[in-house]
Amino acid sequence: MNRRHFIQTTGLSAAASTFASAAETSSRKLRAVVIGHTGHGDYGHGMDVCLAHRTEVEVVGLADPDEKGRAIAAKKANAPRTYADYHEMLAKEKPDIAICGPRWNDQHVPIIKACLEAGAHVYSEKPFVQCAADGDELLKIAESRNLKVAVAHQMRIAPNVRALQKGVTDKSLIGDLLEIRANGKQDARAGAEDLIVLGCHLFDLMRFFAGDPHWCFSRVETKDGKAITKSDKHGAGKEQIGGMAGERVHATFAFPNSVTAVFESRAEAHQTSSAWGLTLVGSKGMALLSANIPPHVFLLTPGADGAITSKQYEVSPPPPKASMKDANAMVADDWLEAIAQNREPFCSGRNAAWANEMVQAVFASALAHAPMEFPLQVRTHPFA
Repeated sequence: MNRRHFIQTTGLSAAASTFASAAETSSRKLRAVVIGHTGHGDYGHGMDVCLAHRTEVEVVGLADPDEKGRAIAAKKANAPRTYADYHEMLAKEKPDIAICGPRWNDQHVPIIKACLEAGAHVYSEKPFVQCAADGDELLKIAESRNLKVAVAHQMRIAPNVRALQKGVTDKSLIGDLLEIRANGKQDARAGAEDLIVLGCHLFDLMRFFAGDPHWCFSRVETKDGKAITKSDKHGAGKEQIGGMAGERVHATFAFPNSVTAVFESRAEAHQTSSAWGLTLVGSKGMALLSANIPPHVFLLTPGADGAITSKQYEVSPPPPKASMKDANAMVADDWLEAIAQNREPFCSGRNAAWANEMVQAVFASALAHAPMEFPLQVRTHPFA
C-alpha cells in the first residue's frame, strides 16, 4: 500500500456519522479514558495527566493492571473510576477519546486497536508501533471509522520549529535545503535502541522539513564492527520496543529535490558529535535544531572570512519554557481541535507511522546490504 495516498477523504456515510456525533457531543464534555501499565511502560512522559482538568473533557476512567500504580495514576489523572482491564473499561465507560500511555510500544497495537474499535479517538505515546504492518492496520481502522489518531511527537508542533519549517520551505532562512545531519543521544542506548526510541522523533522532523523519503541505505554494526545479521537480534533493552541489533548505526536517506539526510548513533561519539537533534544545511547557511523540550533553534551563517556566526532563532510567541506536560498539552490541544474540525491532527498517526517505517528501513537495509525504497514492500518486522 502506498502511504503517500493512505489517508483519503472519507465517504459520505462516515462524514455524516462524524457530524452527527459532533452535534451530539457539542453540548457535553468529551468522555475520556486513560490506559497505562505501571512497571511496563508506565504512562510515558506524563500521558496520564495530559487531559486532567480540561474544561471540555471529563476523564471518566483509568485502566492499569497494577493496583498500586493504578491508584496513584488515577489521582493524578483526576479519574473517578479505575479498572484492571482496559477492555472492561472501554465497554462500560464508552469513551469519546482515549490516551494510550505506555512508553513501551509492545502494548500499543492491542490498546489502540481496542480503543478505535470502541469508537474512541486516540492520543498515543511514541514510538507508535514496531513495524509498518502494524501502522497500516491501525490507520486503516481509524480511517474506516473516521477517528483521529495523534502521537506524541511534540517537537514538530513547537512554534519555533514550525516557523523554521516555513522559513526552510520558502528558502528565506538558509537558502535551498541541501542536507540534513541527525544525531541520536548516543548515550547508554547508543545504536539500535537510540534509533528506535529517539530516532523516530528525528525521522518525523526530517519528513517535516524535506518531504517523504525515496530510499534508505544503512550499515548497522555490532560492538566489534561486524555488520549485523538476524542472529544478532536481542531483546529490547530497558524498554519493550521490539527486536533489534547493533551498537553502531549509520543510515542515509534520499529525499525530494536531491536532499540527503544522515542519521548516526554510536557511543564513541557521545562527547564529540553534535547534540541530539538535526543540522539543516542550506545553500546560504545552516540551522541547528537541538531536540529538547522545548526545542532550541540556532541559525548559523558563514561570513566572508569563513567564520560562522550563530544566533538563536526567536519567534513570537516564543515556545513555552516548558515541561513535558506543556509539550503534551500542545499536541492534545491540536488533537481535540482536529476532532472538532474533522481534520488530520498535526502530530498524526500517519506521520508517526512514517517515522517508524524509516526506523524499520534502517534495519531492513542493514540486513539486506541493499537500499530500501519507500514505501517498504516487506511491511512486517525485519527481525520477524
